[in-house]
Amino acid sequence: QVQLVESGGGLVQAGGSLRLSCAASGLTFSNYGMGWFRQAPGKERELVATNSRSGISIYYADSVKGRFTISRDAAKNTVYLQMNSLKPEDTAVYYCAATIDPGVVIGHTGYKYWGQGTQVTVSS
Repeated sequence: QVQLVESGGGLVQAGGSLRLSCAASGLTFSNYGMGWFRQAPGKERELVATNSRSGISIYYADSVKGRFTISRDAAKNTVYLQMNSLKPEDTAVYYCAATIDPGVVIGHTGYKYWGQGTQVTVSS
């Protein structure tokens, strides 16, 4: 059974850093592109970062470009989101998702599997 489990969220002051982890099981990790989404209260779920199945094609939202880094460890079936220089507007529930489509997938409807989410709160 496919499961995606996020961890690493928490409370951090503005300017601080967090690293989110998403551990995948029940799937062949290398066959899936992985994405990080976030959703704040009253807002739509938005793509933060994603990489392709090969890890070669990487996308970042303009709002996080230069601050966040997505990476994956194939041996551990885990994808990471390193978040630096955090801002209060980064506060949201962050979700890990997997897509079987090749290349970069922007829309959330293109992702088949989802984790339960982890809360990130950035205080000013």
